[in-house]
Amino acid sequence: MIDRAYRVYCYWKTHGTSALQQLVYRKLATRLRASSDSMADAKTSQKTATQLYRARFESLAPLQTYTIPASDVRRVSIVTDSVGSGSLFGGVGTALIFSALLANKLGAQLRIITRTQRAQPENIDHILSLYGIKLQHEVQFKFAAFFDKKYELDVKEGDVFVTTSWWTTAATLPSVPRESIIYLLQEDERMFYPFGDDRVKCEEVLRNDDIRFLINTKLLFDHLTGDGLSNIAVKGTWFEPAFPKAVFHPREKASAGKKRFFFYARPGNARNLFYLGIKVIEQAIAQEVLDLAEWEICLVGKDIPAVVFDGGYAPEKFENLTWSEYAELAGTIDVGLSLMSTPHPSYPPLDLAASGAVVVTNRFGNKKDLSGYSPNLICADLERDALVDALRSAVTLASDLRQREQNYRANGLAVDWQQAFGGIIQNISEEI
Repeated sequence: MIDRAYRVYCYWKTHGTSALQQLVYRKLATRLRASSDSMADAKTSQKTATQLYRARFESLAPLQTYTIPASDVRRVSIVTDSVGSGSLFGGVGTALIFSALLANKLGAQLRIITRTQRAQPENIDHILSLYGIKLQHEVQFKFAAFFDKKYELDVKEGDVFVTTSWWTTAATLPSVPRESIIYLLQEDERMFYPFGDDRVKCEEVLRNDDIRFLINTKLLFDHLTGDGLSNIAVKGTWFEPAFPKAVFHPREKASAGKKRFFFYARPGNARNLFYLGIKVIEQAIAQEVLDLAEWEICLVGKDIPAVVFDGGYAPEKFENLTWSEYAELAGTIDVGLSLMSTPHPSYPPLDLAASGAVVVTNRFGNKKDLSGYSPNLICADLERDALVDALRSAVTLASDLRQREQNYRANGLAVDWQQAFGGIIQNISEEI
């Protein structure tokens, strides 16, 4: 029972609530069909080692492809779990922007291949229009659900595949030429798991010698190559994400009332340390670092439980925001707390700093100081009192409007995706 619960937790953490619901529905339907045949031989419940393995790693099912003749127009295909509203922040949005710019450079068509949910075209239109990207060709959509054995995905010579996780990469590797794959790696994905089968399979993909790796931030690139992944040093390159000022900038608040505090709340993603974060906030309230007479506390994320802080204060929850709604909210924040127990800085601290806020985040490995991105980013050790002290410094800095503005103007964040990806896309277009 404990093992089953752990497997369900790992699946939810990796693929999200919607995918887990679909999996539960399929499993229930299978059990109902099985129970209706009371005369079935007990031996039919036995499974071979191969069947057990495939059931455990169902999401790695290879893309089911067939070949069509080459044409004058190439294609760039993103392989991802979902492009639903709750999935587009950060990594998936970056993959979309990169793939769209690469498609335009190659004169190619963009195709979105999703594995857990059917694509919502309006979400793609929203992101591309927000960043001023106009595709040369009409975008295609294909639902290649890992649990569906009937779909077929056409491939042709010259296709390029941008994978967005180790599991979408694992599903793509057996089905297309390996040299056509660009693995957009935006985290040390081994850290999603304890030491076990998932971690081993993840590392197997990360050590692949045949595919290209595109790494989000030099910080993560240095961590990966310094941790023994020499293939990434050879076959990989890195980029720094961009935060265009048309999207991320300080906003006028609706009223001149309370200051706003932002906490990145994702209890379903263990690396975001939701429970440590709420204890830090609780302590900050108790010590009046966050005086509730002056501060409004906003929890921003996904699957946020009802939580009440010291004195019965219930924070406002923000979930399922569109990208533009999220950017609008970020521009009204004074101080943020965003934790990530991995080497990557993660997007929310950078989003908030790009929007004029002062942000507290944590150190991890070679992630020790993020002031090169912005002097308004404060790093602290992963310990409650240290984070509370960092929040105290952040509140003081946020209240010093002159210094806060000066720090904001000294930001080192990139502001143009064309420039962020320009040299990389040029090199890829000459090689692929």
